[in-house]
Amino acid sequence: MAKAIMLQGTSSHVGKSILTTALCRIFKQDGQKVTPFKAQNMALNSYVTKTGGEMGRAQVAQAEAAGLDPTVEMNPVLLKPTGNSCSQVIVMGRPVGNMSAKEYHAGYSLKALGVVTECIQKLHKDFDTIVIEGAGSPAEVNLKDNDIVNMRVAKLAGAPVLLIADIDRGGALASIVGTLELLDPDERALVKGLIINKFRGDITLLKPALDFLEDKTGKPVIGVVPHLDRLGIDDEDSVSLEDKEQPEKVGELDIAVLRLPKISNFTDFDALANESDVQVRYVRQGEAIGKPDLIILPGSKNTTEDLLYLRHNGYEQELIKLVKSGTPLVGICGGYQMLGREVQDPEHTESDLDKVMGLGLIDSITIFEANKVTHQVKAAACNHKFLGINYSGHNLAGYEIHMGRTQFLSPVDAAFTIATRSDKPVQLADGAISADGLVMGTYIHGIFDNDTYRRAVLDALRVRKGLAPLGVIKDTQALKDAAYNRLADVVRQSMDMDLVYRIMNENNGR
Repeated sequence: MAKAIMLQGTSSHVGKSILTTALCRIFKQDGQKVTPFKAQNMALNSYVTKTGGEMGRAQVAQAEAAGLDPTVEMNPVLLKPTGNSCSQVIVMGRPVGNMSAKEYHAGYSLKALGVVTECIQKLHKDFDTIVIEGAGSPAEVNLKDNDIVNMRVAKLAGAPVLLIADIDRGGALASIVGTLELLDPDERALVKGLIINKFRGDITLLKPALDFLEDKTGKPVIGVVPHLDRLGIDDEDSVSLEDKEQPEKVGELDIAVLRLPKISNFTDFDALANESDVQVRYVRQGEAIGKPDLIILPGSKNTTEDLLYLRHNGYEQELIKLVKSGTPLVGICGGYQMLGREVQDPEHTESDLDKVMGLGLIDSITIFEANKVTHQVKAAACNHKFLGINYSGHNLAGYEIHMGRTQFLSPVDAAFTIATRSDKPVQLADGAISADGLVMGTYIHGIFDNDTYRRAVLDALRVRKGLAPLGVIKDTQALKDAAYNRLADVVRQSMDMDLVYRIMNENNGR
């Protein structure tokens, strides 16, 4: 049986995901065969595994930190909000239907508990150490009876719990004391330590508060982790996107991403933002697109609603005008579907509308079907015509997650050729590039994570702007790996890891 530790929070967004990532890297550095686990995740930012299963992006980052390929056992239940208090429910990587919050919590969640239990048992057999992430707060009394992600999981996994509070938002001491007070006695006994996260300032000034906490709760403070900026690690959901909406720097190249209400997989643009000559800014409702060097329409969990958002807020005409004046535009997945003439939804998989007119920038229609396409892919480009770069390359990695199938009304130049889907050889045209080379659409998420392709596009934008090409190829994976090590170093210095190991070895969670 593996040793386990579980991170729970006094509320959502206290830093559970990033500290789980840190512990995965620390245990890996210490020679442990470690895996992350989160029973149930809610996020629009998802990923596709090698077997074609869909899972939350946070557990992907945690798996990478642990040196593993992500698998759906690490996140067996994923909820993807679709709007109107409804979510698409994905179990073991496959959608089982759309449910309201009431339908899910009152009727389905406990049915998924058997799958969660099986995954925990498998991970116990396959690994030395399991780092488990909770969700929200374990003290939500209205959700507790049907909860399958916090204390019930700690008991199933035999995992002692570390309780995290975000001191940056204020009220950290009260939130810790209040959370412990609302737990049942057996649940309170599972909590073996406290973590203060996102601290700024002089830690000596905090010591009286830490002493108070330990005296009041009888729980040791495991550590005080500083506020960490610009980690270079994939974020989980659209709440994290709020931190990205203002560019971190002014770059020579200005890339504008439309901040759609149902935006998904916004990590597609992190590699662009990490380039020294690029600023990526997210255009929120009411803001003008301006005159960027490149516009991106991102993925969407609800293409039809987000199309109507563009139309009703004046962005449709602004986009068309900018493209006609020479501004290049890229659409990815849902954004690609919006570029066509029409989006049809005869089975009402996304909305009650039968069809919605598209932007008409590519001569295509997209028809939604209930069956979802989810694959990791390898693609090739041959004399790729976007921006006239004539790029050729093979083994371009990415993944597909989409419900619609796009059909062309007249011949078009494909953007890429997919060579493998879920490791199976295929020869499938993907996406389209307009005749003038200014508009490109693709279903491939993560296409800009490919270092040589990303730089070819950026250098073409530089030349269009009268700037010299840089030609500098950044190794995205090496940079990400270094970021995991930096995170682990800071957390190791900030937490009493010897105490964490003693807590795990005592296995008092059983």
